[in-house]
Parts: sequence; structure tokens; C-alpha cells
Amino acid sequence: MKILILDTYYSKFLKSFRSNNPKLLKASYQKYKEELLNMCFGTSDFYSYNLKRLGHEAEDLIVNDDILQKKWAKEHGLKINGNWLISKLQMLPYIYRFVGKPRWVQEIVLAQIKEYEPDIIYVQDLSILNPDTVRNAKKYCRLLVGQIASPPPPGKYLKNFDLIITSFPHFVEKFRKMGINSEYQKLAFEPRILKNVQKQKRIYDITFVGSFTPYHSEGTKMLEDVARQMPIHVWGPGIEFLSPISPLRKNYHGEAWGLRMYKILAQSKIAINRHISASAKYANNMRLYEATGMGAMLITDDKKNLNNLFDVGKEVVVYKNSEDLVNKINYYFKNSKEREKIAEAGQERTLKYHNYRVRMVELAQILHRYLLHQKSVSHRVYKSFEV
Repeated sequence: MKILILDTYYSKFLKSFRSNNPKLLKASYQKYKEELLNMCFGTSDFYSYNLKRLGHEAEDLIVNDDILQKKWAKEHGLKINGNWLISKLQMLPYIYRFVGKPRWVQEIVLAQIKEYEPDIIYVQDLSILNPDTVRNAKKYCRLLVGQIASPPPPGKYLKNFDLIITSFPHFVEKFRKMGINSEYQKLAFEPRILKNVQKQKRIYDITFVGSFTPYHSEGTKMLEDVARQMPIHVWGPGIEFLSPISPLRKNYHGEAWGLRMYKILAQSKIAINRHISASAKYANNMRLYEATGMGAMLITDDKKNLNNLFDVGKEVVVYKNSEDLVNKINYYFKNSKEREKIAEAGQERTLKYHNYRVRMVELAQILHRYLLHQKSVSHRVYKSFEV
């Protein structure tokens, strides 16, 4: 299979990347992209790398990086028109729901799709392409697939996908009721990161790496309750959403992206995790696998499917509320050997069963099945015209 992966990166991360790598602004498209992927932000090249190891062709596009994408356009003689002020506004959160994403995003992506000629287009951000762009993209592939692990965009952004992969179990039925094919697939960890980060001394007792947006308000209140009783070292975007007197500000260390985030987790004894409200009763976020993969003891909010991912109590620890979380943390600091044993078992589980190679084997099977289905449907339609 030939798979083109369309991804987006947080604008704050891209700004930080450019600030730290000013010489790359004059580099070629390929060089810039390689260095960007080397930062291990989000899913980085974890899909494409492991799909290639399985014998497939795969390529990554970071479609909202205007500098990167305009490099591609320039190198391929593609002239892009448009009002760049309007484009900046269109990249702001929520604005796209009313006016769509920028024209340059749509035009460059379509040109890249035409050049690559993929069997499958795999879109990691369901709202980055305008609905008309999605319809056009379907002309140049056999299967258009989306992936989501966050609150969904309006239905107009979903309906043209042939398949939506989600790590939210309860989203599968939701999409199917909308008439959209959907399959469940868990998130994962990339073991190569351990080599990149190398062995670290665990200098932080308790850490939290995550966002403080309105989507996370309930979890933020819980963390504040804990921070009033014990120090939590905190990193992440959205500090502006915290109260000026929030106890989380005391040990706030800024934003942490990619390899820096993994290094922090490798330096953590206990990593706290909490889910956004959209996850409902289900465990599903990257931190489950990032924290355990880096060998921290993960303590996470109790979810009904967590035992399907880890052996609770032996590989990860759960809490029910802030009081329970404080009690659990105190217990595991008094019983460090037990904490270290759980952390080691959690890492072993993640490295063996929750790595990207395993996930890409699963994904390839799903995609192959839907390709066969598409071929079967096309054949039946063709035969009906023959009659």
C-alpha cells in the first residue's frame, strides 16, 4: 500500500522550533521536514517509519506549517495566491468553523496528493481540510481515512471520509450511526525515543505534562486540589487559562514539546495523567503510553477500559478523585520499591504491546480490509452498468 499521512502540529510548537532553529528557515523542504520530524512531536514519523518497516510506502506531510509547505510549493513551481492576513485569522482556533481553513493549505495539499498518487490518504486532523478539498482529494486515492482522538469537528468535516479511525471506543458507534465507517485503534509509544533521550536521573518526584485549556477544566481543578497539598512540577500550554492564584503556577516550568517532554518523563518518578471530558468513561490519551514508555510510574484517572490496556495495580495506578490521588502518591513515596516495580512493569507492557510497530500491523490490516471492500463495491457497480 502507498499511504500519504497528513498531520498538523501545534502553532506554539512550530514557533518554538523556528526560534530554536533559525538556519533551517533557509534550508530545503526535505531538510526542514527531517529536522522537524526529529523533534518527535505528536506522532512524528512513527506511522510512516513503521509502515515502511512492514513493506509499505508512506510519506508524512505537516500541512499547517506555512514555512514548510511554501518551501514545497516554491520548489515545485506552485504559485499560491491569497490574502495572508485572512489566512492567519483562518488558522486561529474555532474561526475555521465559519470561514474554513486557508486557501494555501488546500491548494498545496491537493498538489502534493496529485504528485504522490497514494492508495490511501490518512488525515490526522479532521478539520484541517475544508469539505470541498476532502471531496477533491477523494478523486486521487482509493481510500480516504481520518483519525481522531479529540472532540470532533462539525459533521460537514466528517461525512466525506471513507473511514474514521478513533482511539475513543464510544466514538465508533457514534460515527457509525452517522453513516460513517469507523474502527477502534489504541494509541502507542515509539521505542526509538528511549535511544534519543538516553538514560536520565529521576530528579522530579511528581510531574504533570499537559494542557490547561477549557476542555481540561475538570482535570485542572483536580490538579489544583493536589498542588495545594504537595508540589507538582508542571509543563504545558494554556497557562493563561489558569487563575492568577492557581497553585499550579508555583512549579510551572513552561511548555514542553517532543523530545523535551520525553526527557521530563524520563526524569520523573511519578507522572500524573488525566483525561479530557470527551473521553467519557474510557482511557485514551498519549500520556498513558508516553509516561509508561519512559519508565515513570503512571498514576491516572480510573476508566472502565483501563484493565484492557494495563494490569491496574501492577503496571499502572489509578485514582478516583484528588483525595485518593494524594493518598496514593504519599503511599508510593513511602514504598519506593513497590513504585519502581510498577514503573518497570508498566514500561515492559508498553514496549511489548503498545508500540507503533504493533499498531501499524493492526492499522495495515484494517486499511487492507477496507481497500478490498472498496474494490468489491466498485466491481459490483461496474457489473451493474454492464447489465
